Amino acid sequence: MKMMTAIIKPFKLDDVRDALQQIGIHGMTVEEVKGYGRQKGHTELYRGAEYVVEFQPKVKIQIAISDAQVDPAIEAICNAASTGKIGDGKIFVSPLEQSIRIRTGETGEEAL
Repeated sequence: MKMMTAIIKPFKLDDVRDALQQIGIHGMTVEEVKGYGRQKGHTELYRGAEYVVEFQPKVKIQIAISDAQVDPAIEAICNAASTGKIGDGKIFVSPLEQSIRIRTGETGEEAL
């Protein structure tokens, strides 16, 4: 099992969700986050005053998946989230040691 974390642009969330559902991944956790990478900040003008926006709004998606779903999920997220511009995001994949469905007590991949 793996825990996949994807950081994407907020307006791409629906596209990514739809792409994951098409390959059979139906559950996810979503958080609104802020951050920056190579994109860094930028300067904006508001009511005549210039200010620096250092952190860009992003969406963080976490999904617990089986090992067999990792490559299709990466491909689905990359295709759905890509704009071809800087700041499209990142995907991180980590091992997931155990999962338990609280309601039924199922463990392992059955709990996913």
